[in-house]
Amino acid sequence: MSRRAGALTAIVGLLAFVEFTSGVIQGYYTPLLTDIARHLGVHDADVNWLEGSQLMLSALIVPAFAKLGDMVGHRRMLLWSTAITAFASLALPFAPNFGIFLVAWALQGAYVVWLPLEVALIWSRARSRGAPASATAKAAGVLVAALEGGAILGALAGGALVDVLPLTVVLLVPAVVVVACFFVVLLGVAETPETTGGRLDTVGVALLSLALLAFTGGLALLRLDPASPLPWAVAAIGLLLVVPFALWERRQADPLIDVAMFRAPSLWPVFLTAGLFGVSVLGAQAPLSTFARTDPAVHGYGLGTAGFATSLIIGLYLIGMIAGALLSPQLARATSPRTSLVVAAILVALGYLLFVPLHDSYVQVVVNMVIAGLGSGALVGALPAAAAAAAPPTQAGVATGLTNSVKTVGGAIASCAFGIALASGATGTAGSFAGYLTVWIVCGATALAAAVCLLLVPAGAFRDGEARVDR
Repeated sequence: MSRRAGALTAIVGLLAFVEFTSGVIQGYYTPLLTDIARHLGVHDADVNWLEGSQLMLSALIVPAFAKLGDMVGHRRMLLWSTAITAFASLALPFAPNFGIFLVAWALQGAYVVWLPLEVALIWSRARSRGAPASATAKAAGVLVAALEGGAILGALAGGALVDVLPLTVVLLVPAVVVVACFFVVLLGVAETPETTGGRLDTVGVALLSLALLAFTGGLALLRLDPASPLPWAVAAIGLLLVVPFALWERRQADPLIDVAMFRAPSLWPVFLTAGLFGVSVLGAQAPLSTFARTDPAVHGYGLGTAGFATSLIIGLYLIGMIAGALLSPQLARATSPRTSLVVAAILVALGYLLFVPLHDSYVQVVVNMVIAGLGSGALVGALPAAAAAAAPPTQAGVATGLTNSVKTVGGAIASCAFGIALASGATGTAGSFAGYLTVWIVCGATALAAAVCLLLVPAGAFRDGEARVDR
């Protein structure tokens, strides 16, 4: 048992570096967004196109990569996704225009599949220890802490370097880290002990991809012309395409996604919560950065911070996320996993709703962000761990991937809506104040809705020995 525990600890340690790299990617660019916008000659509101494109690609690849992880090995798919991320990261510094930068940025979004694959890999190894749910939840907390530690270092480094170095040189730094991460996975991470094998449901992949492309494409068109009926029609077609996908999946012996999971009392609230959580954790990051950089002397709102001061706000937010990720398993053991998830969602809601009356000073913004960070850090790790605990053993990778996919869709919707809100009534290159109010209110409301949703989960869910989904 001690040998197995030691092997699991070693795997978690190596995967922690992968998540550290993911954190560097997520934190490093945030204080640079205004500089990137100026460098490429685009409006602040157009920064949301970067988020939207990356979220679109993420929504497409996560289901397929997660299923392939269950089939052929989570480590193998982790390696492929790391290679794609490394290639895109190396392309960003040399992109000559916004269009090419946008394509490279979207491809870099392959890193979003790392955490689901890692949680599934840890789950598969922890099963032999007899208590996979608690072990996976604890490991997920460590991975999220590593992720946010990387994000802190990335944000501080990005904010400091952009003030003293050319932007091209600054953008090379995360690319070097991702290349190093590729070799860590290649040389150090062992493969999943058991794989399901089989053939990939290519028809299911095609149907789901069409649905996601139509839906996210409609959102992209909506940002260009919100008054036109075409974007709404395209998005509606995407939603309708989910129906033939679900009907097809129900007839498959080895489906891409076991749709029975969406009816399970312990799983559907988790998936819905992930989507609602995506609104704030993915959709609100660019607006928070650009609000901090907006000059109050010119526009009457914002903090007017420079790159490094902005990165400090982000760093303190991420420290809150680290604390939330590490404390969440402790709270779950003291109360229940469900209770810890509800508390986390409430903290996210409180943090963002406090922005409505309190946003005029640096201290107010930091306090709000730390509160939201505590809840966000807990949810980032706890949601995929909860999904793995409640899913069928052969769908562990798919279930953890679904939390990210649904979260990504929520973030894509928010990115579109927030981009429109910030552009409405804007003057010059800065987003409108009414748009920022919309961001904060929507983030708070969706987090409250997630807390209510989680109350519907059975009280004993996500514990070792809890019944799983039957197809």
